[in-house]
Amino acid sequence: MSNTRHVVPNQDGGWDSKKGGAKRASKNFETKKEAVDYSRELSKKQKTELVIHKKDGKIQRKDSHGNDNFPPKG
Repeated sequence: MSNTRHVVPNQDGGWDSKKGGAKRASKNFETKKEAVDYSRELSKKQKTELVIHKKDGKIQRKDSHGNDNFPPKG
């Protein structure tokens, strides 16, 4: 299982929710907000990192919902 979930723009002008490394989207959305909300819930359930991209494909922000240590050890 991948440890990331991505919100990315699609070629039709909408937004996709994709598992990291997947070629196909898990689900398509008309708006970025819908894609982020859906992906955030999945990311929390799967304890993965959520990576939200901008319209140009660059990373906008990351939210970690995994089992990372905070504060870091050491």
